[in-house]
Amino acid sequence: MTVLMGQDLPLERPDMTGRAALFVPTAAIKADILETVRMGAAIVGYGNHDRTLTIYYESNRFNEANLVKWEQKARKAFERLAENLPTVSKMVSKPDNFEQVGYISSKGILIRRMAKLQNWLEKSDALDTGPESETIDFAPPPPPKKIVAE
Repeated sequence: MTVLMGQDLPLERPDMTGRAALFVPTAAIKADILETVRMGAAIVGYGNHDRTLTIYYESNRFNEANLVKWEQKARKAFERLAENLPTVSKMVSKPDNFEQVGYISSKGILIRRMAKLQNWLEKSDALDTGPESETIDFAPPPPPKKIVAE
């Protein structure tokens, strides 16, 4: 089985100004890996020079209200990856287990293969949490509050 990866698959850990790839599991994914990632998870990552993938994933295991939609999960996983935050929700995997469907950065999401993403969410019984369009812009964070001395 041939797994499609973008020709410009990011090959290093991005910082908050860079971008990472978005992935979905392939049909050939091993059961133990799928059980770890969990159905409906948002999966982000980058390619390594040894032809493996480093992925970070978010499945909202604890049912947080701010992680209901797929793009919210993707943003959370990307922030963990870009800021190199400690987490157990990451792994290094063979590329046979995942296929690239788009890109994510701190500015938003670009989905190149929407049908694959929708198929993954439908299998996960989470199609209603999926994005409505192929482009999702993130709102910039609010500016820091000014401290006024009295």
